[in-house]
Amino acid sequence: MSTSIKHIFPEILSKEINKAFSYYPELNKTPIEIKFKEEIKKSTMQAQPDFGSLLKSKKHRKYYIYISKTFKISDRKFKTIDLPSDVLIGWFGHELGHIIDYQHRSSLNLVWFGIRYLLLENHIVEAERMADTYAVKRGMGEYILETKNFILNHADIDDSYKLRMKKFYLSPEEIMNIVAENDTES
Repeated sequence: MSTSIKHIFPEILSKEINKAFSYYPELNKTPIEIKFKEEIKKSTMQAQPDFGSLLKSKKHRKYYIYISKTFKISDRKFKTIDLPSDVLIGWFGHELGHIIDYQHRSSLNLVWFGIRYLLLENHIVEAERMADTYAVKRGMGEYILETKNFILNHADIDDSYKLRMKKFYLSPEEIMNIVAENDTES
C-alpha cells in the first residue's frame, strides 16, 4: 500500500492514481482509500463515502474508491491492473469526480442521493455524467476518452456493458464539446 498525506492506495497502481489525483489538488487533504474488491456489480470502480463519516461535517468525511479485481471480456476474466495505463487514469479521474460531487452535499442529501442512485435510472445518468464532466473540466478529457473508447471499441467487451456506457455516461462527442468549451474559456 502507498500513502500520501491523506490517501491510501495499492502500490501497483500508484502511477495511475497519482496522475489522476494531480488533476484534483483540492482533494489533497481529503481522506480517500482506494482498495481492491473481489467484484463490483455492473461496474469496474465505485466511489462512495464512508458511512460512519456521514455523521461528521463535510470537511471531515472519508471516502472509498473500490476497484474490482477483475473484469469480464467475452466471458473471460481479466485483471483490472492489466488495463492500459491511460484507461485506468481516466477511470480514477471519473471516480474522483464523484468524490468532488459528494463533497458539496450534506450528509442527508448524500443518503438520499444513494437511495435515488439505487432506484432511479435517470438519477444514475445524472450522477455518472456529472462525474465525467468534473473530470473533463479539470483537463482529463483525453483520459476519459481513452476509457470510453477502450470500452466502446473493444470488440470483445459484452454489448450490455457497452449499452450501459452509452446510456449513463457522456459520449465521446459530448466529451469533445466540453474540451472545446474549456479551450475557448482559457
